[in-house]
Amino acid sequence: MSTDLMPNRYRPGEADLPRREAELIARRDGVLGASYRLQYRKPVHFVRGEGMWLYDPDGRAYLDFYNNVPSLGHCHPEVNAAMAEQAGRISANTRYLEPRLVDYAERLVDTFPDALDRVVFTCTGSESNDLALRIARLASGNEGVIVSTYAYHGTSAAAAAVSPNLGDAIKLSPVVRMVSLPGPAGVPETQAAAFFEAQVRSAIVDLNRRGMGVAALLIDSIFSSDGVWVDPPGLIAGGAAAVQEAGGLVIADEVQPGFGRTGAHMWGFERHGIVPDLVTLGKPMGNGFPIGAVVGRRAPMDRFGATARYSNTFAGNTVGIATADAVLRILERDRIPQNALAMGQRLRTGLEEIAKQHDGIRAIRNAGLFFGVDMGTEGMPAADRRAMALDVVNAMRDDGVLISTTGANEDTLKVRPPLVCQAEHVDLFLASLERMLVKRAG
Repeated sequence: MSTDLMPNRYRPGEADLPRREAELIARRDGVLGASYRLQYRKPVHFVRGEGMWLYDPDGRAYLDFYNNVPSLGHCHPEVNAAMAEQAGRISANTRYLEPRLVDYAERLVDTFPDALDRVVFTCTGSESNDLALRIARLASGNEGVIVSTYAYHGTSAAAAAVSPNLGDAIKLSPVVRMVSLPGPAGVPETQAAAFFEAQVRSAIVDLNRRGMGVAALLIDSIFSSDGVWVDPPGLIAGGAAAVQEAGGLVIADEVQPGFGRTGAHMWGFERHGIVPDLVTLGKPMGNGFPIGAVVGRRAPMDRFGATARYSNTFAGNTVGIATADAVLRILERDRIPQNALAMGQRLRTGLEEIAKQHDGIRAIRNAGLFFGVDMGTEGMPAADRRAMALDVVNAMRDDGVLISTTGANEDTLKVRPPLVCQAEHVDLFLASLERMLVKRAG
């Protein structure tokens, strides 16, 4: 496992920078906290975005195949118009009657299974997971939380404490148990579901023996930070059922796979044939405007609401709701999930063709438009695989195409373009990747 929490980042002295960027970095370093990082060996400097493209101060266009927040593309005109129109009328909170809040809440829960019929709004995915953990602990009367071995669920104190991805500097809560995924463990797909369920049941036994009980299984159904381990569909179903049998709640973290990214379904958990107790939303919900939510079953929501109060100044504010409403309307009207499915199939076919012709692509995994592409060859040392992935990512950045890495060893290319990408964008990405593989091999 890499000990560098962000291997694909700028390090002073590693790249020659133009004076303009060097001076801006110096100013950042003089005022911003040291926890910030700049992505890529040679940082990118953007001044505007439009659709699939980001533009630097000189007008050079970069194809964005990395940012999953603007899922409808950068600066979508209808989304921006809805945001501006509401901001020009009033920005108010949920303590006042406002019909659009209820209209949107009804439309949102209609996209979920019938059992999930209540929603509480937040500002971010981290806040959504924080709130979901509070609800699960109160509703279950237990404390234990089960997560995957390299999961990331947010930056609040509670969410960070259940996020192994954040590294040794962030101490996991003593009530957290990590379960291995079948893919990284080398378990065949035919045994994947049984393997995952056995891991979860073992964690439940341990939590019960220690008097903690299980409050929640918290899972990102696409396991993005673990390296995008998406298959086989249904692999998490037995583990989810085991947690519910033990009195815990299943929390589906849909911050990354939700809102149609997997293509065949609106929500990632649907690929696995489960109905969770709580679902957490964020990132693409407002196409860049900070808004999130927890959608859940009525019983745990009612129990939480009877004994605790949750609202804050900005969660569910009128501007955020108007923006999110526009996003959902466009997703449904323009059949965005269907486009994600079609473009995901085109991208996978292209990647498979490249893998046949060039060394360096070890495996390809995807659901819709979320891909993990393992770099290197079998038998190659982990450090060399990681170096290859980082070399490819930074070479593509220089070629005007943006992606990054993921996984415990950071040797997996993370590819997750806005869902509005078209065939020409897929083909541009594939051409760039092939050029970089040829160049590196040459």
